[in-house]
Amino acid sequence: MLTKAENTNPAVPRYAETFQDALPSAEKVAQVRKRLEDAGVKYVLSCWIDLFGIPKTKPVPMSDFEALCAGKGPQFAVHSISFVPELTAADSDQVMVPDLDAVYVCPWDPTMAVIFADLFWEDKPYNVCSRQVLKRAIRDAAKAGYVGYAGIEPEFIVMRWDDKGQPVKAFDNDPRSTTGLRPRRQAFGYDVEYSIDSMPFLKDMIDILEGLGWNLHDVVAEGAYSQFELDFHYTHLLEMADRLVFLRIVLKEVAKKHGMFVTFMPKPTTGDWRSGAHINFSLRSLAEPDRNLFQDGNGDWSDESRYAVGGLLAHAEAITAITCPTVNSYNGLVPRVGGFEGGTVTWAPTNITYGFNNRSAQFRLPQSRYCIENRAADMCMNVYLSLGVTLAATVEGISNKIDPGKPTDRDLYAMTPDEIKKAGIRRLPRNLMEATSWLSEDKLMAKVLGPTMLKSYIAYKSDEWERYHQTVTDWEVKEYLRLY
Repeated sequence: MLTKAENTNPAVPRYAETFQDALPSAEKVAQVRKRLEDAGVKYVLSCWIDLFGIPKTKPVPMSDFEALCAGKGPQFAVHSISFVPELTAADSDQVMVPDLDAVYVCPWDPTMAVIFADLFWEDKPYNVCSRQVLKRAIRDAAKAGYVGYAGIEPEFIVMRWDDKGQPVKAFDNDPRSTTGLRPRRQAFGYDVEYSIDSMPFLKDMIDILEGLGWNLHDVVAEGAYSQFELDFHYTHLLEMADRLVFLRIVLKEVAKKHGMFVTFMPKPTTGDWRSGAHINFSLRSLAEPDRNLFQDGNGDWSDESRYAVGGLLAHAEAITAITCPTVNSYNGLVPRVGGFEGGTVTWAPTNITYGFNNRSAQFRLPQSRYCIENRAADMCMNVYLSLGVTLAATVEGISNKIDPGKPTDRDLYAMTPDEIKKAGIRRLPRNLMEATSWLSEDKLMAKVLGPTMLKSYIAYKSDEWERYHQTVTDWEVKEYLRLY
């Protein structure tokens, strides 16, 4: 285990085995307090991450900052709200320890700061703390000599409420009349006119991300109307997870200031493009922190990259239960949609295979960078769990030299079922229940999440599926009510 003195690599944050060992030093507390006061911060939102990747907090004034950092701040009955029923009303509350390397002054209101925190229960890391799961996975990978990095491509749809209280696309200038002819429109993707129309909202986002120093590369008007993607630079796994959660907060707050709201629901309307959150993952050696292990000395894909793909393929169905965590996620994992804006092919993965720059495969080896892109992921995921299981699967693949087989460098949408079967390519889970069943049988996932976290996750997702499965939808009424 790395000690406080040895913890010099920010990509390998220390996993504290006890509550006392997790507490920051007095020097660090004083340093961060000065930074916050200089920025004008008056209120601190120290946030722990629940089972679904959603931040939770109790705001405190700056006068309580030292108490907060000493673990004497707010306590939480996490088991009362987050579907983690292993504890009862008679059990102790959870205590959070803020991570002073994960501090974000809120750009829309600099009197507030978000600090991400780790949960402890009775002196030990709480076994249903998402952030602790990722830190533990990072520790285990470091023991094997590896450090993970990731970039995530967040997609989302900006909406507003119309005068009838109905949600509509925020950037869509077609008339709302229900009568008369509605001509077929061109695809929204990359469109200059709609990009310009969206700039009042997008400029705020661009300025914020640039101010945060995340090295924003571009903003993309995506395929669905009012859908966007933000591409910013990769970083180590814990920081990327914190950034994605903070980004979701920022997007929602900025949208509110423009009279709009943001949804991360993967498929909010039939016929739309899916909103994904592709995970671009790479590994480095702990001994050579500046070398990407997925690139060999000749500038080609390395043996380690192949074995890493092999590890991901071996656990693909179970990983998908984490990276595509909702009933709605699987509405987007289909090859074609009739009446699709801009065509019929979805560009979403439906098969478990890999290919060089093949966007129809689950795992893509891009032409522009040495990383493995998992295209079966969306913004509803708990990013801490997602990155934790991704890291563990790749390390297992390299350690066991798992052969991924030949790449699939064909358009999977154009292949027949017989061709796919002959190639030995598996189908991605078709729904949440199928994915959850795979997760429940995967030993590596059980090791990464731990038995209590895994049990709680499966219990909630099984309940989510049953509630959905028992609901009579509008489609069923239209399809069957008068037919039979």
